[in-house]
Amino acid sequence: MAARSPHAQQLLRCSVQLLLAREELPAGLQLASPSQGALQLEVLPGAEDADVTVTDADGVCVFKCLVNRDTEYCRVGKQSVLIMLEYNSALLQFKSQAEYNTFSNAVKRCRSQKKENSVFSQRTDEASAAQYFQFYGCLSQQQNMMQDFVRTATYHRAIVQNYTDFTDKVVLDVGCGSGILSFFAVQAGARRVYAVEASSMAKYAELLVRSNNLSDKITVLAGKIEEISLPENVDVVISEPMGYMLFNERMLESYLHSKKWLKSNGMMFPTYSDIHLAPFSDEQLYMEHYSRANFWYQEWFYGVNLSSLRSAAVDEYLQQPVVDTFDVRILMAQTVKYTINFIEATEEDLHRVEIPFVFQMMQSGLIHGLAFWFDVAFVGSLVTVWLSTAPTEPLTHWYQVRCLLQTPLFAKEGETLSGKVLLVANKRQSYDIQIVAMVDQTGFKSGNIIDLKNPFFR
Repeated sequence: MAARSPHAQQLLRCSVQLLLAREELPAGLQLASPSQGALQLEVLPGAEDADVTVTDADGVCVFKCLVNRDTEYCRVGKQSVLIMLEYNSALLQFKSQAEYNTFSNAVKRCRSQKKENSVFSQRTDEASAAQYFQFYGCLSQQQNMMQDFVRTATYHRAIVQNYTDFTDKVVLDVGCGSGILSFFAVQAGARRVYAVEASSMAKYAELLVRSNNLSDKITVLAGKIEEISLPENVDVVISEPMGYMLFNERMLESYLHSKKWLKSNGMMFPTYSDIHLAPFSDEQLYMEHYSRANFWYQEWFYGVNLSSLRSAAVDEYLQQPVVDTFDVRILMAQTVKYTINFIEATEEDLHRVEIPFVFQMMQSGLIHGLAFWFDVAFVGSLVTVWLSTAPTEPLTHWYQVRCLLQTPLFAKEGETLSGKVLLVANKRQSYDIQIVAMVDQTGFKSGNIIDLKNPFFR
C-alpha cells in the first residue's frame, strides 16, 4: 500500500448556494448560469491547489475550478466567497460562518504551500519564460504558424492518415497553442485529448473547443507540462516543439518530459528528427555581416570617437545565427546528419549536444560557415510522414540557419573539413553554439561561438 502523501487533506463537503456572474465572451458565447438553490460543495485540498466542485441534487457538476496561489478570490460578507476566473466569477454562499471558515482555512493551506521549482523553472530564467509565453499568447503568432501550409498540412496528414493510431485513443497535445493539433487528433478518431498550454493562448484554445462543440473530447489544461497533472496515461503524444535550428526555445525538452504520461507502448508524433549541416560559401553574406560594424568605425559621431568598439561589434554580429533561405549551390559538400529519437532520448541528452563532422569538399573556394536545417518524421502504423525544412523543399516559417566562421577557410576540391559543433543549453531557453573547423590537409583552423537566442533575420 502506498504511503499517504504528506500534503493529502481530508475531503470537505458542505451545502452552498451558487451564483455565476455572466460575462460576455468573444464570438458572442456566454456561460450558462445554474439556478440558485441548495447545492453540494466538495473541496479536495492538494499539495499546491484545492479542487473545488459544486454539484446539484442529481450529482451533476455545475461548477468546477482549481484554487491556488494565482487564483483571485475574496470574502463577501460573513459567510460568502467570490472566486474570479477567466470567463466568469462564482459567488459561493455558505449556510453558516463556521462552514465558511472551514472552507477558507482549507483553501488558505493550499495557497500558502510554497511551490517547488519544476524542471522547467530550474532550467529557465523567469524573464525569458515571461517573454516566451507572452509571445506565444498572441493570436498573431499563432496565425503565423498556422498559415505555414507545409507545417500545418503535414501535421494534418501525419495524424489523419494514421487514424488507426488515434481511433478511440487518449492523446496528449504538448504546448497546444490554438489547439489545432488537438482538433486533428479528434478528426482522426481520438476518444479524449488533453491539450496543455502554458501561455494565455489556453483561454483561446478553450474558446475554440467550446465553439466547435468538442468539450466532451478535448480538455484544455492551462499550465506547463512539467507542472500539470493528468488523470490518466495517454496512448499518443503530439506536439510541435521545433525551434529555429531545431533546438532553439528548448521546447524539445518539454516534449521529452511529457513521456512520463505515455504508456509503455505509446507513440510520439513527431517520432524522431534529423538535423543536417553542410559548409557553405557566401562572400556577400559574410561581408554584409562584417560591414554592419562599420558604424562603430566612426571617429567623430557627434564629437565622440566610437572606433574602440568596432572590434567588439564585429564579434557580436558574427555571433548571430542568420535565419534565411539560400540557393543550394552555395553548399560545398554533402551534408552530415545527426538524429534524435524522441522515443529513446532523455531531457538530459539535450543539455549538451555534440555533433562531429567530416566533410569532403566537392568544390574549391572559401568556406564562410555552416548551414543547418532539420527534418522530422511521424512514424505511424499506416504511413511515415516527413516534415522537411531543407532548402530544396518548400519554404517554412523555420527557414534555414547559417552560422558564420570568424575567419573564412580556403579548401580545395577533394580536401576534408573536420571538426565539431557543440551545443550547450542555457537558461535563456536556447543554446550557446561552439563551432571548431579545420582543413585537414593544410591545418588551417577557424571557428566561432554562436548565440542561438539572438538570430539575425535576413
